[in-house]
Amino acid sequence: FIYFKYLIQKQKLALAKQLNLRPRQIEVWFQNRRARTKLKQTEVDCEYLKRCCETLAEENKRLQKELQELRALKTSQPFYMQLPATTLTMCPSCERVATASTTNASASTADAKTGGYPFFSSISNT
Repeated sequence: FIYFKYLIQKQKLALAKQLNLRPRQIEVWFQNRRARTKLKQTEVDCEYLKRCCETLAEENKRLQKELQELRALKTSQPFYMQLPATTLTMCPSCERVATASTTNASASTADAKTGGYPFFSSISNT
């Protein structure tokens, strides 16, 4: 059976003679063996597909949860005021904290608008 899953008439007769059986018995034995082999392979395939299905179901749950979190994050974002990222630096002469955007020429106008505190300039400009 390992070499031939199907026998031709000549092989069937030779095997029947060698085993002292009728050719029909040899034919039925091969049919049954093919059916058992197919059933075992189907069971193996089914187990493999079950494991794949479980893995995909877990991944699907994880992705659904991630999607739900992203949607929740997207809907909650408009409630928070988006401030531009700034770099804080210490003014060496007056020892006040200043943003990187106010350390340039706009520092004097920021001081005028914010009462001398340049780190408030990003809030007052919005």
